[in-house]
This record gives sequence, C-alpha cells and structure tokens, in this order.
Amino acid sequence: MAAFRLQSCSSPSLSGRSPRSTLLLHVPTRCKLTCNSSFTRLKMSISSTPQTAAIPENNSLGCGMAAVDFLVAVDSYPNPDDKIRSTSFQVQGGGNAGNALTCAARLGLSPRIISKVADDSQGKAILEELEADGVDTSFMVVSEGGHSTFSYDIVDSQAKTRTCIYTPGYPPMIPEDLSKSNLSSALDDVRFVYFDGVLQETELLSALVVAREAHRRNIPIVVDAESKRERVDDLLNLATYVVCSARFPQVWTEAPSIPAALVSVLLKLPNIKFVIVTLGEDGCMMLERAEAEDLQSEEIDVDELFQKMKQSIDTDATSATSISSDIAKLHAKGIGTVSGKLLLGTAEKIPPSELVDTTGAGDAFIGAVLYALCANMPPERMLPFASQVAAIGCRALGARAGLPQLTDPRLKPFLLNDPQNVATLL
Repeated sequence: MAAFRLQSCSSPSLSGRSPRSTLLLHVPTRCKLTCNSSFTRLKMSISSTPQTAAIPENNSLGCGMAAVDFLVAVDSYPNPDDKIRSTSFQVQGGGNAGNALTCAARLGLSPRIISKVADDSQGKAILEELEADGVDTSFMVVSEGGHSTFSYDIVDSQAKTRTCIYTPGYPPMIPEDLSKSNLSSALDDVRFVYFDGVLQETELLSALVVAREAHRRNIPIVVDAESKRERVDDLLNLATYVVCSARFPQVWTEAPSIPAALVSVLLKLPNIKFVIVTLGEDGCMMLERAEAEDLQSEEIDVDELFQKMKQSIDTDATSATSISSDIAKLHAKGIGTVSGKLLLGTAEKIPPSELVDTTGAGDAFIGAVLYALCANMPPERMLPFASQVAAIGCRALGARAGLPQLTDPRLKPFLLNDPQNVATLL
C-alpha cells in the first residue's frame, strides 16, 4: 500500500478604415497594498502553515487576452427560437490573462499585462478596470480603430453551466507591436511570466517573442495550455510550469489516462518542474518532477498509484485539501518513467445555494498559482489554496466579481497562523 501526505459590451464598430497600432502611454494606478511501493500506513496529518516571505513588487508579467464580458443569468438555457427573460445582467472585465492577473493582484501581487485592445469604449473600460485592481497596463497596445475583444456569457442558474460566445479583437496583436525597449522594460525585475491558452496565431507569435526574451533572461515561464494548436508546442518548450485544462494532456500526448499523460508531458518537456491539470469540481492533479534522479526505489505504475490515492481522499471533507505521494519512479505503460511525486487536490464542496457561476474559475486558479509561486508555497499547500480561491470566485456572477482579497477569512487556513502577519504579503 502506498503512503500519502494530506495537506490540507455595446456592439463593436467595424469601420472600413485601416487600423493602426500605437503604444498606450499613461501611468497606471498601482496597488499599494504595497510511492515507494512498500509503504505500510497512510499519513493524514494537516501540516502547519509556515510564514510566507514578503513578495517584491513587479513580480509577474502576463501575456494574453483582456476582454469585456456581457454576462446574463437565466433560469434555464433556452431552446432554439425561444424568447426568455434574464434574471440578472452584468458587464465586467474578462479574458484569461485579464482574469488571472486581476486575481493575482487582489491576492497582493503587482502584475503587469501585455495585451491589445482598441481605442473604443470597451477598450477604455478594459484598461480602467484592470488599473483599478492594481494591474499595470503600461505595456498594453491600443489600436486606432478596430474593436476590442468581447464575449457573451449565458449562465444557466438551474444546471450551473455557462455558455460563452467569444469575439476576438481586431486587429490582433502582432510581433511588430512589441518594441525592444518596451519588451525589455516589461520584463525588468519580474519573477515569473505567464501566458494564457487562448492566443490566436499572430498573438502566439507575439507571445513567443516575449517568451524567448524571458527564457534568455532565465525568468521562469508559466503556460496555461487549454487546447492543442499550432505553435503552442513552441511556447510549451520554453515553459517552466504548465497548468492545463482537463482535456489537454490526453489530447496533446495521446496517452490513455490523465496520470499517464502527465508522465508523458514531463518526458516531452524536460525543462518543466511541474504540470497541473484542473478538473473542475473533481479538483486537480499535479505531477512534480524530482530533482534527484538516482532513486533506489522500484518503479511504480502511475495509474495504480492514482487509484490508491483517490481511494484515500476523505470524501466527507468540504474544504479544499491535497494529498501527495512520496517521491518515486513513476512509470506509465508504453510511455516511460519519470522521478517525481503525484499530488491530488480536491475542490471545495460549494453548497448549491451558494454556487452562482463557474466562469473564470480556471483563470482564478492560475492567478492563485502565480501568487503561490511568488510566495514560495509548497505544492501541498498551493493546490488547496488555488482551489479555494477559485471556489470563492464561483459565488458571484462573472469571472471577477467574486475574486477574493488576500485578507478574506476563507483563505486564512491556507496562509498564515497569525492574521496580523498578512500585511507582510502586501
């Protein structure tokens, strides 16, 4: 038996004039909140939460989508040709990168963003909302003409689902939008660079310019892998950490199971330190590479290990937790072996009466991961922390309305023993 550790938008204007891109020059609002296989027993103790080091400013840069979301809640999703009445409506910022960096900023980071909007009313609203949350928009590109990215999100209050209709911005970002001097300034002093997973082809080319310079400077890179597309592999080959959607690992690797797929990811990307796959209400799974390669233990089948760990999870627990294997040689049949440890994270069981909208839950998870990396959280604490942040966000309509501040009492168990010390993180 294996042993584990439990830790605990108005319509866009599509004018016929030729758009021209310019760099937005303004001073943003700054947030001043300045297995081995022979284990004989299961270890289920909740670890103490050590103090987290103070986080420096200018600690992260994100590159990806910033948008406006038009959110409407309905009692049930309509059938074709139906006419129904909404129960609530909101307009708020959206986009994977915009959401993730907003989350990170509310948790105490001082993130910068590289993205592109138009000089329309929606673009102005996108910038103002990001700045109000403490995201540095100095390196945003604003096109003259065109339209900003927006989406229509329909939230089914009964089924607890959401449907998104996404319209990409025009013109898209191109590498020529990024001058060498601005790229250099954007990367100065940052500890991590994050790329979202919904970039279009030309935007991916722009992201690769940023990623290659970050890689040249030895800045760790976090990639949100959402779908298998051309040039995503180029970005993944530069990654230090990968967070991906539930469907991505098996689609990308063609492995028969998610655990086996994570082994394959580590083998295909020898430079990454860990890969996390988010699984919605089923929590998340993480495979962390071990630094030591000369383990004397026998190989363990990763799928068998996963099943044993899954059976060991406390299904009665309502709060987010994580369970970890010991470092071992993890083998996937027909794929290969890596040295590392497997972690399973559970999601908070949100009472149905409190669950409002899952829009942006994955973005919130990544924003919390960015915070955790900057705060040097161990993985056993990072996973439940990120799951808790995402769960809190699901209690309000839209991706951002419910995102918590670091001082939210629901985050206290995952941070410091002494709430008086929270200020050291801001």
